[in-house]
Amino acid sequence: MTRRQPRRPSRRRRREETGSMDIKDSVALITGGNRGIGEAFVRAFLTAGAAKVYVGARDPANAAHLVAEGQGKVVAVKLDVSDASTIEAAAAQCQDVTIVVNNAGQFSMQTLMKAPDLSAARGEMEVNYFGPLTMARAFAPILAKAGKSAIVNVLSAGGIVAVPGMGGYSPSKFAARAMSTCLRAELLPQGTNVVALIVGSVDTRMASHVEGFKETPATIAEAGLKAIKREADEVDTDFMAIDVRANLARDPKGLEVSMRRSLLGERVTTGR
Repeated sequence: MTRRQPRRPSRRRRREETGSMDIKDSVALITGGNRGIGEAFVRAFLTAGAAKVYVGARDPANAAHLVAEGQGKVVAVKLDVSDASTIEAAAAQCQDVTIVVNNAGQFSMQTLMKAPDLSAARGEMEVNYFGPLTMARAFAPILAKAGKSAIVNVLSAGGIVAVPGMGGYSPSKFAARAMSTCLRAELLPQGTNVVALIVGSVDTRMASHVEGFKETPATIAEAGLKAIKREADEVDTDFMAIDVRANLARDPKGLEVSMRRSLLGERVTTGR
């Protein structure tokens, strides 16, 4: 009679045994941090006791209100995720970062076929995919010094179900989700967890075209901090994201058909 080999503890169990990540005294950097979800993340980190929060913005002057609120704990940093030189400069300046939140996003409101050219789709891919990837590559050596660290990629329900009415935005979020999975595997050995936040409809300027109920940016930031603390891989941050995933699991073809209707002028139901 052969003896059964003891089961290897699951990844989740191994994480629980080693404890969770603490937000208190952390140093966070948020791209697109001067408004919307990014701004909510800044305030959430401060409330949770972060030692410092870097606010990445194309124009640091746009983050002046957060610098004032932070009372010495908030630093505005020039950062355009579509410009690798500003990412390199930010990495050189922010050598104490332990958490990176890739929040900056672009939605051009152009469909793939009716757009006059590919500039909108290329721009969305540049900001939503290559931007977070470039950030990860620049900050990974810095995060490695922390022992435990995290990268949070703020994605979209349009990254788990294709939304034709969103043009290049939805494909770029699909790519960013796959990238998150790949980075998670590469960075786990150095103690950096990569969290993918699946966001539904939120009351931000980017989602001003979306009708119906919208979550507050603060709700998304709160879900993000909880995900960091428990070292989650992927989290649906709100009701719409949960509903989209449930419909995708229950009837993927039916959901695909319903997404087509957005091209006929019906309400788009995903987006941040």
